[in-house]
Amino acid sequence: MTHPTATVSAALLQAEVARRRTFAIISHPDAGKTTLTEKFLLYGGAVEEAGSVRARKNARRSTSDWMAMERDRGISISSTALQFDYLGCRFNLLDTPGHQDFSEDTYRTLMAVDAAIMVLDAARGIEPQTRKLFDVCRQRRIPILTFINKLDRPGQDPLDLLDEIERTLGIQAVPMNWPIGDGPNFQGVFDLANRSVLRFERTEGGRHRAPVTVSDIEDPALTRLLGDRGHVLLREQVQLVEGAVASFDDDAFLSGDMSPVYFGSALNNFGVEPFLEALRDLAPPPGPRLTSDGAVLEPGDEQFSGFIFKIQANMDPQHRDRMAFLRVCSGRFEKDMTVYHPRLDRTVRVTRPHRLFAQERETVEEAYAGDVVGLVNPGLFIIGDTLTTGRSIRFDPIPRFEPECFATIEVESIAKSKQFHRGLEQLEEEGAVRVLYPVVGTRSAPILAACGMLQFEVVAARLESEYGVVARTTALPYVSARRVTAGLEGDGYLPRGALRAEDGHGHPIVLFSSQWEEGYAREQNPALKLEPLG
Repeated sequence: MTHPTATVSAALLQAEVARRRTFAIISHPDAGKTTLTEKFLLYGGAVEEAGSVRARKNARRSTSDWMAMERDRGISISSTALQFDYLGCRFNLLDTPGHQDFSEDTYRTLMAVDAAIMVLDAARGIEPQTRKLFDVCRQRRIPILTFINKLDRPGQDPLDLLDEIERTLGIQAVPMNWPIGDGPNFQGVFDLANRSVLRFERTEGGRHRAPVTVSDIEDPALTRLLGDRGHVLLREQVQLVEGAVASFDDDAFLSGDMSPVYFGSALNNFGVEPFLEALRDLAPPPGPRLTSDGAVLEPGDEQFSGFIFKIQANMDPQHRDRMAFLRVCSGRFEKDMTVYHPRLDRTVRVTRPHRLFAQERETVEEAYAGDVVGLVNPGLFIIGDTLTTGRSIRFDPIPRFEPECFATIEVESIAKSKQFHRGLEQLEEEGAVRVLYPVVGTRSAPILAACGMLQFEVVAARLESEYGVVARTTALPYVSARRVTAGLEGDGYLPRGALRAEDGHGHPIVLFSSQWEEGYAREQNPALKLEPLG
């Protein structure tokens, strides 16, 4: 096992770690998460013109949505890692699926970040998927910044939105700015800390940075824009907020108990730049991580370590390779370095590391704690693997979600069987679904197990677009799957509605169509031991 060939001073290592900001964006579908992602890239200089997520023939497609089905539907299905620099900081942005059927992919991504942005629709407020993803962040004590989006459309009263955040999520919501006008009359925001008015100008389609005019709250231009009554109302609201709302507390924010709230319109770029500056100033750099034996690993430790939190097949349609996403946790990653792979108990040379930007990629020469590196995966890596230059380091595995939906999948052409099974194997490796096989006289169609029905549609679409295989899925009535660890030898009794199966490693699995069936199976087989698939 070898260490990086170039020596990095402790001061340089600490400086590189300090300027990293690694974060995820979470939201309910259609709250504007992908649009905000595009605008961050625009202001960070990573794109010259923001892509449009609207389904118009002449519109540019979203940079972060690289999968064909994502582009066609205008939704995010797979997490994407993007990197850009802004005002001296290096941002690692992990865009995540908003749809609830892909919560497991989002959960894995949240294991790799140091902060999160919660995007809310000003008209809808807290929605079910927002709540679910927030709970994951809260469990991990991830600091959350809130961006209340779509102020250019009619929405709820800002004070009501703050109250809803506090009541529903149990977190203190502290406004850092305040909207000036709303709907078609939305002009910009009032910076509460600096007591300055930030008035933005619309650009065509929001594709370019919005010019901003800075003034104070007594600016006569506001009276012309808002009218006498509107200007008076703004003064009254600001006075009320400054007198009634708690002050921002950095410690409470970093512990996940307080969220700074910003208002804006990602589509029009109103409030995006000050929010990005706040992300730079407030979001923490990479922090220490616990190893599986309880030791604390500092990001500035000279010993390299990281873990695989995502695997994605076929990001490059020309090479059809598999990419493993590595979150660097400590030390310095270097191209062609040799690392220790604890699960395999062997050393691995890390060749062809990439920095990813949608489908585009470039070779990574070095990376530091907080960075995300794409590794071409020849079958060596699975989700949760640790890579390190020290044999004593290993991180806990990433837990899996319990599948709740099941369906058979059949290939239409037997001539495509080889591609069909290779595709299922690779899609299962990246965590898109689990593949089970019924145990009957002759093995019948494989069974897909997933958290949501939309995942089956995605698998079928990807088999066709990426592997040239046309397959059809048929929903099954099962509600749970349990791994059998003991007590079901030979002809052990199972209820009529239950199904015996096995996973790709030959481990016995039982699928149940109701909780009653599972209970009855346990009752009839006292020695039976069943465990969740997670």
